[in-house]
Amino acid sequence: MKEVLDLLNHTHQLDLPIKKFTKKEVNLAIRRLNQLKAPGYDLITAKIIRELSEEGITFLTQLYNAILRRGFVPLQWKVAQIIIILKPGKCAEDVKSYRPISLLSIPSKILEVLFLKRLMPIIETNQLIPDHQFGFRQNHSTIEQIHRLVGKINTTFEQKKYCSAAFLDVSQAFDRVWHEGFLFKIKSLLPINFYDFIKSYLSNRHFFVKQREEVTNLYTIQACVPGQCDRPNPVPHIYI
Repeated sequence: MKEVLDLLNHTHQLDLPIKKFTKKEVNLAIRRLNQLKAPGYDLITAKIIRELSEEGITFLTQLYNAILRRGFVPLQWKVAQIIIILKPGKCAEDVKSYRPISLLSIPSKILEVLFLKRLMPIIETNQLIPDHQFGFRQNHSTIEQIHRLVGKINTTFEQKKYCSAAFLDVSQAFDRVWHEGFLFKIKSLLPINFYDFIKSYLSNRHFFVKQREEVTNLYTIQACVPGQCDRPNPVPHIYI
């Protein structure tokens, strides 16, 4: 614990700035938004974003680049609205029968998509995620992982050796991610500007629960990694 906190509190030298987002990249990210996705508490829908004028896209691009340059994600984009959905065929009186759905700000989701586009080349080039990790990675399907496993088993049998496997199902794995530990690994592995952005993205996150017209107080999120936006996000696997 002390080692983690010492590294997180250690001052660091600035690195080269992250490459700016272009207006074309922002426009493409907007066009790829799922218009059926529910908005966050700000009620800004994907349809509203897609109706922005050229001037609006320009302003949004400038805003995203300012956030990237300062490494500071707006607090308003770090508030999740939680709605509770009853699982099909489950007892309504059992709290475990409900699935919480976290609704995040659409502009924040666009920012996450753009940031991942800058981050993924670094992750892939430096092999920060092992090749055998397939979760939430593009071009890494379940079928390919099964072929890999079967191939390992066949090779072992041909060599007349034992083949052992352990299958673990970690309950609510990403809901229990320790932020300080995650940032410790991020700071150790990534350029400092990326660390600053991710630190801001994870810190001071809050949520409230809304059920019909009833709304709870605002609560601080102590652990977990925010939603996967609208594309695979393998970044949490760095923690694992």
